[in-house]
Amino acid sequence: MIIDFDVDIDMANRDDFLKLVNHTPASIEKDNMFNKHNTGVYFQNIPNFPLEGYSTIDHKKAEQEGWFKVDFLNNHIYTGIHDETHLDKLVDTEPMWELFEHKEVVEQLFHISNHYEIIKQHLPTSLEQLAMILAIIRPGKRHLVGKSWEQIEADVWTKPTDNSYFFKKSHSYGYALAIIVQLNLICET
Repeated sequence: MIIDFDVDIDMANRDDFLKLVNHTPASIEKDNMFNKHNTGVYFQNIPNFPLEGYSTIDHKKAEQEGWFKVDFLNNHIYTGIHDETHLDKLVDTEPMWELFEHKEVVEQLFHISNHYEIIKQHLPTSLEQLAMILAIIRPGKRHLVGKSWEQIEADVWTKPTDNSYFFKKSHSYGYALAIIVQLNLICET
């Protein structure tokens, strides 16, 4: 049975959480060598290497066999958020979109810090446009860089047929909102 879903959970410090729960780290097999997956864990009793502690089944093969992996990602922007009210305020505040014109600001931002040249070509003025930028910096949608917003919007959420890496719409919107929160945090200081 193939489990076809992708769960990513962002948190300030994944290690603090993972100390509290019984889990087995996922693995990646490359050239017949297994290594620990950077973010994926199983809460099922999946076979694992007794010394290394991570799964004996590559994460892609494990998915085909019915195991399901959850990715826990460190997202350090959450360390600047005081409480739920503060987060709500940061989410609800319209960001200063003109700050994306400044390389020194973009270089501080989650997921886009190394993509200033693309940001400069497609200065976002909305959550939707920022989400599309997050998608076009991935290999599966890189061909859209330099296109008009209309051209990007027409193709950006279509799954590539060559299995190249791309960001799903839900990931793009979630990460775009995280960038807006981070930008608003920067403006608070």
